[in-house]
Amino acid sequence: MLAMFAVAVQTLGTVDILINNAGIQRDADLLQMSLDDWQQVIAVNLTGQFLCAREAAREFLRRGVVAERSCAAGKLICISSVHQRIPWAGHINHAASKDGVAMLMTSLAQEPAPQRIRVNSIAPGAIKTDINRDAWATPDEEARLLQLILFGRVGNAQDVAKAAVWLASDESDCVTGATLYVDGGMVLYPALRNNGEAVSGRGRCKNVS
Repeated sequence: MLAMFAVAVQTLGTVDILINNAGIQRDADLLQMSLDDWQQVIAVNLTGQFLCAREAAREFLRRGVVAERSCAAGKLICISSVHQRIPWAGHINHAASKDGVAMLMTSLAQEPAPQRIRVNSIAPGAIKTDINRDAWATPDEEARLLQLILFGRVGNAQDVAKAAVWLASDESDCVTGATLYVDGGMVLYPALRNNGEAVSGRGRCKNVS
């Protein structure tokens, strides 16, 4: 990690923005999940974000604010998931790592704020990517997935990218310690929108964040 940031600073001159985007899944039911399954996910999804954030903050503090570049000394964006709020049976390592990212982000945001370093998260919901194609590849699969999304649209990579651009810009200069959900309303308890009455197909599809 130290070598990676040293190369970045040597090549680019400095680092202004970090987007902590690395993540993996090792899915298994509780009794089938190995310690290696657990540790690999925590190592990449949570420990990796901590290590990158620490080195980025070190560079932000070394350089300080450069007014012609930004109002802030640095911007740190953690990519989390709706599963920092929504439990996910069969994926407990993934859900635990994302809930950990949420507390990592808010705790990080407290520490360097007086030095003008902003720390925020993006929590995507169902986003169309190759890794989850089986959850939306057919009209029937996508219809089942949409039962979980109040806004009625599965997201795409551009939706997440636009959120990252905003958080990395001075347009969001008064925002720190916040999680921006890019999920079409998945965390708004869609099952309760009809006074708790069952909705056909709800809950049968794979979550794909």
